[in-house]
Amino acid sequence: MKEEMDKQEEQGQASDETMPNGDGQSLGEREALIQQLKDAESKVIEYKDGWARTQADFQNFRKRVERDNETFKASTKGDILKKVLPVLDDLERALQNRPVDDAWANGIELVARKFQNILDMEGVKRIEAKGVAFDPNFHEAISHEPSAEVESGHVIDVVQNGYVIGERVIRPALVRVAQ
Repeated sequence: MKEEMDKQEEQGQASDETMPNGDGQSLGEREALIQQLKDAESKVIEYKDGWARTQADFQNFRKRVERDNETFKASTKGDILKKVLPVLDDLERALQNRPVDDAWANGIELVARKFQNILDMEGVKRIEAKGVAFDPNFHEAISHEPSAEVESGHVIDVVQNGYVIGERVIRPALVRVAQ
């Protein structure tokens, strides 16, 4: 019996060396598990950072696509309206030379006003040019003339109206400039 107790004590001492925390794991196994946990935590941080970067990249991509789409829409709208503006020019010329109290001319005036309202709803603005300083960003000079009434470098008269959408020039105003 004494031999059995000695054996149990020896086994107990040996198990104390392999199980310092009393939970059935050896010290080496515990350290290996702690290392695995640290590795897993570092991978979690790495994956979380990668995910956050990917989310930020996706947000930036989405904003860039939206901005590009808006630019494309504005460009397309401007290109279409640029093709239609000569019709408004012709209507305005017809109204400048219309006979007084003619029902047909009143109909042309109504069509021109409706057309101008459509342009206004689309955000198209006429470039105000008469009497202002010549600006090559908004005006295209077709002649330089001496003028007593208008200061040098200012617009004497507008030959063809120019238009903008927002800050984009659809068509510059054709103007005569004072020397």
